Amino acid sequence: MIINQSIITDIKNIIVQSKDKAIRAVDHQRTLMYWHIGKRIFEEEQEGKERADYGKFLIKYLSEQLQPEFGSGFSVRQINLYRQFYRTFPIVHTLYAQLSWSQYKLLCSVDSKSKRDFYSAEAIKNNWTVRQLERQIYSNLYERLLVSNDKEDVLSVAKNEKLPSDAKEIIKDPVYLEFLGLKRETAYYEKDLENAIITHLQEFLLELGNGFSFVARQKRIHIEGDDFFIDLVLYNRLLQSFVIVEIKTHKLTHQDIGQLQMYVNYYDRIEKLPRENPTVGILLCANKNDAMVKFTLAEGQRQIIASQYKLYLPTEEQLLEEVNKELKSFEEK
Repeated sequence: MIINQSIITDIKNIIVQSKDKAIRAVDHQRTLMYWHIGKRIFEEEQEGKERADYGKFLIKYLSEQLQPEFGSGFSVRQINLYRQFYRTFPIVHTLYAQLSWSQYKLLCSVDSKSKRDFYSAEAIKNNWTVRQLERQIYSNLYERLLVSNDKEDVLSVAKNEKLPSDAKEIIKDPVYLEFLGLKRETAYYEKDLENAIITHLQEFLLELGNGFSFVARQKRIHIEGDDFFIDLVLYNRLLQSFVIVEIKTHKLTHQDIGQLQMYVNYYDRIEKLPRENPTVGILLCANKNDAMVKFTLAEGQRQIIASQYKLYLPTEEQLLEEVNKELKSFEEK
């Protein structure tokens, strides 16, 4: 008797999906438990707020009573975290079942509601792991997008309340590529960088922005007897357009911009379908001169973007200083 082997695959998928749903359901109930514990502690603190150090004494007392029976999840540090969790997310119906308790712990460290809303929406939309969420928070994704956009646009795109009308609403500058694992103090050819990106393609597409998928590398185009090779061709489903990426390990020149403009024009005239939006070109460069980019391109154009790449994440202090400097510069324009 011949049995259709697809039944094995289907049943395995059912088992795996059911287990994943069960794990998420249990984690969400745990998250709700911690929220209610935090709420109860806060309410009790309010009753005794006229007594000095009552809150500190209460949490220490609760830990002594609960930890022997329920384990290390009720240490003083953890109980303080539950209280902070409630204070950070004071409305229970705003908690997302798609986010894990570990992700909520990270979000509690984010210092403004706008940023928490942004990272929550992005984590859900992109199905980020805890590690991916941590990386995006640490690399100040929110501030990097704010450099070229306003707060309302950044939040509305993240929450799927609007589709991006400009590539700059989703493409980051600078782009951090520390996941490539390239050694410090070493010179790299463009081919080396491209190969490393292909090896870590998933991380690269996530870092570049939302909605990217891979189409081709070293795409050959033939123009009147001459052959040219495009480093990377991507497609973005949010922008509904092809995205051409050229990698430059040297300081950006106006010739680089002209070359990318030619590739963008080719895709617009040869490859793009009538229902698709104009092709976007990204110059991923080690160094760039914003003024040179501005005067090389037509005023008001939205198709060519120069984004600087950095191979290593700076320290938190350096990153915040750099982002704040960029934001101040943007506000003064």
